[in-house]
Amino acid sequence: MSAIGDTLGFMHEEIRVRGARQNSLKNVDVDIPKHQLVVVTGVSGSGKSSLVFDTIAAESARQLSETFPAFVQSRMPSYAHPDVDVLENLPAVIIVDQKRLHGGPRSTVGTISDIGARLRLLYSRIAEPVAGFSNAYGFNDPAGMCPRCEGLGVTARVAESRMVDDSKSLNDGAIDFPMFAPGQWMWKAYAKSGFFDPAMKIGDYTQEQRWILLHAPAGELQAPAGIDAVGSAYEGVIARFNRIYLRREPDSFKGAQREAFERIVERGVCTDCGGTRLSEAVRGSRVGELSIADCNAMQISDLAEFVSTLDVPAVAPLIDSLRVHLDRMVTVGLGYLSMERATSTLSGGEAQRIKIVRHLGSALADMLYVFDEPTVGLHPRDVAALGGLLGELRDRGNTVLVVEHDPDIMAIADHIIDMGPGAGAAGGTIVYQGDYPGLSGADTATGRGLAKPHPSVRERREPRGWIDITGASTHNLRNVDTRIPRGVMTAVTGVAGSGKSSLILGHLPQAEPDTAVIDQRPIRGSRRSNPATFTGMLDPIRRLFAKTTGKPIGLFTANSTGGCTECDGNGVIYTDLAFMDGVLTSCDACGGRQFTPESQAITIDGVSIADVYQMSIAEALAWFRPRPIVTILETIRDVGLDYLTLGQPLTSLSGGERQRLKLAAHLGTPGHTIVLDEPTSGLHIADTERLIALLDRLVDQGSTLVVIEHNLDVIAAADWIIDLGPDAGHDGGRIIFEGTPETMVEHGSGHTATHLRRTSPEFADYPVFRDQLQTQTT
Repeated sequence: MSAIGDTLGFMHEEIRVRGARQNSLKNVDVDIPKHQLVVVTGVSGSGKSSLVFDTIAAESARQLSETFPAFVQSRMPSYAHPDVDVLENLPAVIIVDQKRLHGGPRSTVGTISDIGARLRLLYSRIAEPVAGFSNAYGFNDPAGMCPRCEGLGVTARVAESRMVDDSKSLNDGAIDFPMFAPGQWMWKAYAKSGFFDPAMKIGDYTQEQRWILLHAPAGELQAPAGIDAVGSAYEGVIARFNRIYLRREPDSFKGAQREAFERIVERGVCTDCGGTRLSEAVRGSRVGELSIADCNAMQISDLAEFVSTLDVPAVAPLIDSLRVHLDRMVTVGLGYLSMERATSTLSGGEAQRIKIVRHLGSALADMLYVFDEPTVGLHPRDVAALGGLLGELRDRGNTVLVVEHDPDIMAIADHIIDMGPGAGAAGGTIVYQGDYPGLSGADTATGRGLAKPHPSVRERREPRGWIDITGASTHNLRNVDTRIPRGVMTAVTGVAGSGKSSLILGHLPQAEPDTAVIDQRPIRGSRRSNPATFTGMLDPIRRLFAKTTGKPIGLFTANSTGGCTECDGNGVIYTDLAFMDGVLTSCDACGGRQFTPESQAITIDGVSIADVYQMSIAEALAWFRPRPIVTILETIRDVGLDYLTLGQPLTSLSGGERQRLKLAAHLGTPGHTIVLDEPTSGLHIADTERLIALLDRLVDQGSTLVVIEHNLDVIAAADWIIDLGPDAGHDGGRIIFEGTPETMVEHGSGHTATHLRRTSPEFADYPVFRDQLQTQTT
């Protein structure tokens, strides 16, 4: 390092964090080595995300954002200043999280991964007959899109009979879409136009009146009454709807608007382009026997094979670049996707892995890459390949910081930071720093979990009957027949894209109508929704306060008379900064506690309703005595969420936390058929052990459990396994094994069987596999 560099402090090899107190962090001091693969682990709620995302990544992103003009900043994500004393030597951050990819109906795997751009360029250079420049091979450009569907691949039309109720008048709400409801400004353009009697039933209109109401083009007619309620020339209801709303995606609407849109709009594959989105000229331009539409529809693994066969020296660098990107998609376990797959249909894990591939093609160096559990949704077969890509990012001169629970990723880390010792108030400190061998012997929850042997073979429960699924053909399923045992736990396994979700989520609810599906989707509710409201616990708590204190029950509700009038019971104030992002600040009137001074002054043994909102589940269990409240608290504790506070907004929960909160609601009503979709997502090794005990409890209470899962400990604990494969996409969709874990180990031939043997030492007693295990170990 030069003398100037020494003097100015350039080229620091560590990110320095001093006095981090964000969320549950307890004045954390830590030095994070740069240009290494650093894994941050710890039990759920221990403070991993608070350190990595809410402190380090947030401050790097905030400072980077401040270098841009105010107008640009207004179009960028807003980050608050984290609660930390010192943050030094921060590289510019790239956050690779599990947020769903958006971009509307025109966004696909091809467009978001940049592979599509390379493929279009290739076709513009070597396809015959040539259709034009590279933009002419894209469905998002007028030069290449199908003129009928405008590059969407689907055509949409309003079902007139569903939108218009002939038995009603305009005054009665004959137009079934909220924007045209009585009293709305669009409704006035028709009810007060002078063309119709607003009290007459639509079914009594003349043919001409009906055409004027529904189909008159904009500007062709002048309303007799001169009403211009919508600020433009008179236009029929369906004509106006088609122009303003028809091309929008249902997700762009909320609540009643979305329900009405999905009810009245019919969609179908475009008959001109066959759903390819492309013009006839583009579909006829080919490389060999394949058009670019054929390439877009192919499974990525097949497309990679096709590209590898091309030998055109004039575009050799382009072919090599395209092949490398496609091979990386296969490496991260996404070979089953197609380029035309809409990004809105991708899971969070799939989205994150596409982002990884995209960043691997970047020429930037000395960046800070932050990943949020990148192994989520990955079969053990693909974890090692993902780890290789993380190492590739590091080797290009970057710092890679990963929040992760998977031991295979920990094992390849250069440095590990273990948070704990517990969750919530019991966490927030660093309990170990060092390498993987040191962590394996450390007296922490992670260290003990790594050192603990896998569960030994246990007695399997006998089915009490069977649920039959026949002829399942959703997506890539190949006319699958199977049966699911009742009264036991079934693990449905296979690599990502093998057909697990298609089989269970697509067909089990039809075979068993009362099936409860517990997934990780957001929980519906307002900004005030929290664990207390979601579980129904708040009602008995409010009644307890009202009965004990003799005060009206409304005083103990944030959205009633007890709510702070300054912030409407939200605890925060939103400040609009015009061209800059708005800011949420704690309400000064209530101190962020949501309730009025009067409500906060009413206590039971010195505890107010505001204090209850800030209690953790564990603290509430120690304070409350009424059995209805305690029972609900116990179910939340049993699913491993005792660190949550009763008033914590549901929007702040991770996907795994949301799923376990939903699961808690089913603990009190056993006996159902329950499907869990990858319940170990976001779970620490210790939490997984608790989850297995909880699942056993549900089965013992009479429930039938079906768990879609990659975690080998959960699979080993199941009574029955249904394994799909052998691979993903069109190479999957078949059942390759059905039976007990012991039978899978002894006779199974798929990827799941291979990894179940490798990671479960007690299964090595099966003589047929001793040589295989020895080979794998070597």
